[in-house]
Amino acid sequence: MSEGSISHLDLIEKVYLRLAKNTPLARKKLGRSLTLTEKILFGHLSNPEDQELDRGQSYASFLPDRIAMQDATAQMALLQFMTAGLPHTAVPTTIHCDHLIQAHFGANSDLSNAQKTNEEVYNFLKSASQKYGIGFWKPGSGIIHQVVLEQYAFPGAMMIGTDSHTPNAGGLGMVAIGVGGADAVDVMVGQPFQIRWPRLIGIKLTGSLSAWSSAKDVILKVAGLLTVKGGTGSIIEYFGPGTSSISTTGKATICNMGAEVGATCSLFPYDDHAANYLSSTGRQGYVELAKKFEEYLKPDPEVELDPTKYFDQVLEINLSELEPYIVGPHTPDRSRPISQFIAEAKTEGWPLEISQCLVGSCTNSSYEDMARAANVARQAAAKGLSVKIPLLITPGSERIQATIERDGLLDDMRSIGAVVLANACGPCIGQWKRDDITEGQVNSILTSYNRNFPKRNDGNAQTLAFIASPEAVVAFALSGNFNNNPLSGPIDEQNFVLQAPHGPELPAEGFSNNISGYIEPASNNQDVQIEILPNSQRLQLLEPFPKSEVSDFLDLPILIKVKGKCTTDHISAAGPWLKYRGHLENISANLLLGAQEAFSGEIGVGFCPLHKTLEPIAEAASHAKKQKINWCIVADENYGEGSSREHAAMEPRFMGAKVILARSFARIHETNLKKQGILPLTFLSESTYEEIGPQDIISVVGISNITPGQNVLCQIKTPNGSVKEFYCSHSLTQEHIDWLFAGSALNLIREKIASNKK
Repeated sequence: MSEGSISHLDLIEKVYLRLAKNTPLARKKLGRSLTLTEKILFGHLSNPEDQELDRGQSYASFLPDRIAMQDATAQMALLQFMTAGLPHTAVPTTIHCDHLIQAHFGANSDLSNAQKTNEEVYNFLKSASQKYGIGFWKPGSGIIHQVVLEQYAFPGAMMIGTDSHTPNAGGLGMVAIGVGGADAVDVMVGQPFQIRWPRLIGIKLTGSLSAWSSAKDVILKVAGLLTVKGGTGSIIEYFGPGTSSISTTGKATICNMGAEVGATCSLFPYDDHAANYLSSTGRQGYVELAKKFEEYLKPDPEVELDPTKYFDQVLEINLSELEPYIVGPHTPDRSRPISQFIAEAKTEGWPLEISQCLVGSCTNSSYEDMARAANVARQAAAKGLSVKIPLLITPGSERIQATIERDGLLDDMRSIGAVVLANACGPCIGQWKRDDITEGQVNSILTSYNRNFPKRNDGNAQTLAFIASPEAVVAFALSGNFNNNPLSGPIDEQNFVLQAPHGPELPAEGFSNNISGYIEPASNNQDVQIEILPNSQRLQLLEPFPKSEVSDFLDLPILIKVKGKCTTDHISAAGPWLKYRGHLENISANLLLGAQEAFSGEIGVGFCPLHKTLEPIAEAASHAKKQKINWCIVADENYGEGSSREHAAMEPRFMGAKVILARSFARIHETNLKKQGILPLTFLSESTYEEIGPQDIISVVGISNITPGQNVLCQIKTPNGSVKEFYCSHSLTQEHIDWLFAGSALNLIREKIASNKK
């Protein structure tokens, strides 16, 4: 189904008719009223009559309405899709070029450099989009999640996206889930999307936001309450009277950063804010349909009266009492009010002089965000003040940029010395060339972004990244330091005190329609040729992974025992490595570059099974691969948290990994490992992790008889020959087991498609 071949209104009406049909069935099966999440999930089940509903256990197959991909992840997803041999995608799909633009000098220069540097990648993505019926958003058109919210999101829908912050669209009442590229390929070829039936976390909001408090502060507080893994396997549903005090884009900010607590996605009910946003973005037809089916776009009234009956966990936040928050460094769940942060910063000895402040990203680049930030800037400019440190501003989309330029908001921020970057991710995902620090220099930055892991923004592990709301970031840029709280005290020697900012959630004159960045797919794709240069170092056609032998995995050397936090950034770094996202062999040179080896404490090293020494881990893996030595990884808690990048699963598979044993896995990464034919096992006793020593080897016994729900027997063999048995659990269904033995999920898809063509 080509992106250009279906009416959006026709699609929406079909979705709403399914919701209307399946909601009574869901009430009957559950014997009670329904949350909004349950209505949408039932409305998208491929087999609602027979679906098992054991939260956190039962697997379910869904039929999403849409797929969205960004340029970094789309490369590998398209390379996989191409091997399937289909003429076009089965559901509407778009690609958004936002990740490969490096921030350095400013919008025009940076965009021009990106177009030259990434020309062959953009040509590949554009030509593949034309070939396979995919909508293509050019570089500079905007950040994927902001563009999706403006152009495609609608209440009650289900979407998957190859980016972990896809849940941003939950601000418009969508179940929008971040996935790896292989999951997207399944749906692109017409297969269902599979995931465990989620647990539900309900967050009741009361009161209303005021003064300096913003939607950003809601999710920063939630991150502290739930931690980076507290939402794993769960959908967060916000409800209660407080939801009506938050704009649609504010709701999107909250849902966006639900990824930081590991949630499958987050969502809000449909309300007047959503109707106004849809109308303002030129989608009045969406509003008319939503009004007709409104009962299916909200939870049943009984849910709010007794939420503990419907949710596995319930939190309550009084927005009227909420203070402005700040999180960090190094993790998004280190959370506290700004009023408490100043003293903590001094006690911890963090650099109090801020080196850079940054506003924007997919999380906070809406019109309202920019209006509130500009209001702070306008107050300062009226007193002749300017920023004391660099302030970088990222508009979220071409539409936002044109609108805030027209309305003078960018001029307000330029008037205090801000530099405007391209409409792209930039420093939020490591695409930032800094000239103001040296490698290893300890410094503090403050952003309105979503992630703040070491190296995340600038590649420097010693950059301490803190996160706050856009308006708070501008206030700190004016004061220049963490010595005092600029939201409640003077920001300069003249004792000037900022007033709480205000700004409209939507532009009074409507959004600009000056949009030139979208390219429709070709109406006739027969003659479209996919552009991949011969001997390219950035794009590489994929070879299928070999099938696994249906036998035990015996005597696997442990390439690395990982200690502590290991995100997908640690496993497959971004920044300068983004240029290799379409070339599996080249990008595999960054394998586990940021992981800490448990025994030596060194970063990015592993045990070479050939040389019996610690080596840079990609080299150790390469040596093992050349000798056809398979290996395993031992990992700590929440292994693979963060970004959805499937390269973190494809690289170890390409280099010879068979098994990863961990205390626990992040949801998306565990799925990515299964998709690529790696066996993810969880220690039945977490203490087993501590018992694994240097140069031990691991055996996984009984692979040929592995079954869903049955624990797996494993063995540790020490260098002196002693053997200790232990057990691991797994979350494989029979289909996942088939993936394992086929070598990957995509191998099975190829076989089915080839069989159907005969």
